[in-house]
Amino acid sequence: MAISLSVVLLLAIILVVMMRGGSIKAGPAIVAILFGFFLASTGMAPSINRFLDSIADTINSISF
Repeated sequence: MAISLSVVLLLAIILVVMMRGGSIKAGPAIVAILFGFFLASTGMAPSINRFLDSIADTINSISF
């Protein structure tokens, strides 16, 4: 839960920065948000979640 909340917050910040910087307009941003919302309710959501969890675990296992 903490990882998904962090990813959502990070993506929201990136989206706001892109909108304020003029790289993305409000229309495409709304479409991207709706796409993510509806994608989360499909059968692909568990696979995407597992993929993101595996990436987070891989990054977490890296030691410097």
